[in-house]
Amino acid sequence: MSKILSAKCLIGCGLALAMSAPAAHAKGRDTLLHSFCTQQDCADGSMPEGGVIADSAGNLYGTTLSGGANGQGSVFEISSGGAYSVLYSFCAEANCADGAGPSSGLDMDGAGNLYGTASEGGAYGEGTVFRLAADGTETTLYSFCPQRRCRDGRIPLAGLVMDGAGNLYGTTWLGGEKNQGTIFKLAPSGDETVLLSFKGSEGAGPDTNLIMDGAGNLYGTTSSGGSGGPGNVFEVTAAGAFKTLYAFCSRANCTDGANPSASLIMDGSGNLYGTTMNGGANGYGTVFELAAGGAESVLYSFCAKGDCGDGAYPAAGVVMDGSGNLYGTTQYGDGRDCIENNANALCGTVFKLATNGTETALYSFCAKADCADGSGPTGNLILDASGTLYGTTSFGGDGHCIGGCGTVFTIAGGGKKAK
Repeated sequence: MSKILSAKCLIGCGLALAMSAPAAHAKGRDTLLHSFCTQQDCADGSMPEGGVIADSAGNLYGTTLSGGANGQGSVFEISSGGAYSVLYSFCAEANCADGAGPSSGLDMDGAGNLYGTASEGGAYGEGTVFRLAADGTETTLYSFCPQRRCRDGRIPLAGLVMDGAGNLYGTTWLGGEKNQGTIFKLAPSGDETVLLSFKGSEGAGPDTNLIMDGAGNLYGTTSSGGSGGPGNVFEVTAAGAFKTLYAFCSRANCTDGANPSASLIMDGSGNLYGTTMNGGANGYGTVFELAAGGAESVLYSFCAKGDCGDGAYPAAGVVMDGSGNLYGTTQYGDGRDCIENNANALCGTVFKLATNGTETALYSFCAKADCADGSGPTGNLILDASGTLYGTTSFGGDGHCIGGCGTVFTIAGGGKKAK
């Protein structure tokens, strides 16, 4: 099992595996763009954890945690015409010096170069930051843990964000002064700077992407630690000052949410939106808003329906359309016992949360036999100008492995993309 799945399952999987409910049916229609592990020895990749990004021509790019030519993960492309190709297979170098096990999505610069992290491999076996050029050349920009006790960080589970000068920013799940994770900056020269070593009071174990505002301030979440215990929302200013914006479980029974394990988005007014895997009115996670002034509001608590047909345990963040509606995924829940015949069949949903608070499950996975339509989405969605949503599932599909090896899918029904 991957490190990222282990990290997230420590938070929510135990309860989720116990859910059982009557049968339910898909409320929408999805289209599979690719089922992984359909090639011999999973040469096409397996288990896409981090979602996809799109370029201006509509081509999609993502990573798989395993599979590829060497079994240690890959970078893939799906062209706007639907053609699937593996752009790079990790562990092509001795001892996986080029990295292994990428568990997050990608970022792209104006020249079409892709940037990401690998959670394992590299010169010291603790993960890398890499660049994949448009011509397919892979370059390891940084290998974690050259410093004593991995003070520079280790095991990057999240992706990257780039500023206008080409500096990359990200997090490591572990390492740093107290081995509770770091926020780092990687300059184009290859010099790495630790902006923050988490010590518990600021949070611990960051495993999601940072976002950056126009002033260069960074925002993110930790799934644990903080003054409340089960994680927080934080800001690191462009000057390097750290500030906790909100500590979860500040209310009785964690009705405000607990254990955020997904990246944030920000609207034009500076309000932040995200999800928590646990907590809320029913204990199965939330969608929340954090106003620019610091007030936190729970926009929705999952499993509000008796059979959790609305979803449970969201591991991914949300995306917003031009009208302010939010879209996301949940790993579990769809009104059925998804583990009755297969422990890897997690099911899950794609949901819409309207501005008036109404939640709709646009699609419930495992609607097809053996979860051929996908199961267990953990990566962020993207929304195109036509209102089509694109995402990945970690399991399911037609792949030749137990429980399926994941999919890339589209679902119509999103609103118009925010400009």
